[in-house]
Amino acid sequence: MNDLLAGIDIGGTKCAVSLGQMDTDQVTILEKRRFSTPSTPQAALDELIEALESLLAGQDRSLRAIGISCGGPLDSKRGLILSPPNLLGWDTIPVVETFHKHFGVATALQNDANAGALAEWLWGAGKGCQNVIFLTFGTGMGAGLILNGQLYSGTNDLAGEVGHARLAEDGPVGYGKAGSFEGFCSGGGIQRLAVAKARLALDAGHPPSFCPTEADLSQITAERVAQSSDPLADEIFDIVAQRLGQGLALLIDILNPERIIIGSIYLRQQARLEATMRAVLEREALSRAVDVCEILPAGLGESVGDYAALAVACYQS
Repeated sequence: MNDLLAGIDIGGTKCAVSLGQMDTDQVTILEKRRFSTPSTPQAALDELIEALESLLAGQDRSLRAIGISCGGPLDSKRGLILSPPNLLGWDTIPVVETFHKHFGVATALQNDANAGALAEWLWGAGKGCQNVIFLTFGTGMGAGLILNGQLYSGTNDLAGEVGHARLAEDGPVGYGKAGSFEGFCSGGGIQRLAVAKARLALDAGHPPSFCPTEADLSQITAERVAQSSDPLADEIFDIVAQRLGQGLALLIDILNPERIIIGSIYLRQQARLEATMRAVLEREALSRAVDVCEILPAGLGESVGDYAALAVACYQS
């Protein structure tokens, strides 16, 4: 029975190959290989192919499909990776053709937000819904959209680039824009906001516990702020929660989803973000749209990335 799926995850620092088995409407990850991303596209493709061959060698069933997840920009229709900022030299790389020719099975490519949305829709918190938004809320802020029971990627794979939306005239920079959704609601954005706030606190003679001296400014990370109980850390996350609520209100008003599923930082900081986020949402969004929309952390938890590329394989096979 052709019930094996392969997932290829291509990242700026790490690559991974997963082998999954479909059982009715759920997938089980059988094996996974991770390795540092090689310095050239060809070396990376060669190692990914070798890793998948190795995983398949121990199986007595055949492969049904391959799914590839990678940060954009990309062309999913033509199966091309188009120079992502974290993958130098990956300029118009035909990844779908490469894997399809080598393994002879259906192969598809999606950006990481779309792949995450598919995983949560098929097997996670969005299961059984027709209209789902998945927000990455990690290193960056991107959205994958399931609309009317189908993945919606837009005219040229740019649907869901919600991180680029401006929420304030000024603020931390994200996606190349000050005051953007990604600027406020991403790991990098939180770090930049925290540095700005900590610098002001230091100048006023009130150093926060997560940054006791000016020399510590360079050591600030979103994780360090999240682990702090300092009042300034609470203030920073209150700002993040307000902007998250503002961004969600726009999505709810425009797309009227059944569920919005949020990964990464929200998954870990829900208790700190939820009350303020919901207060803003109740004030800003259409009440009838809010009433039918559940907002949930990723049902697949921290493992959503492990299932993402497998979901791309499942969806198109």
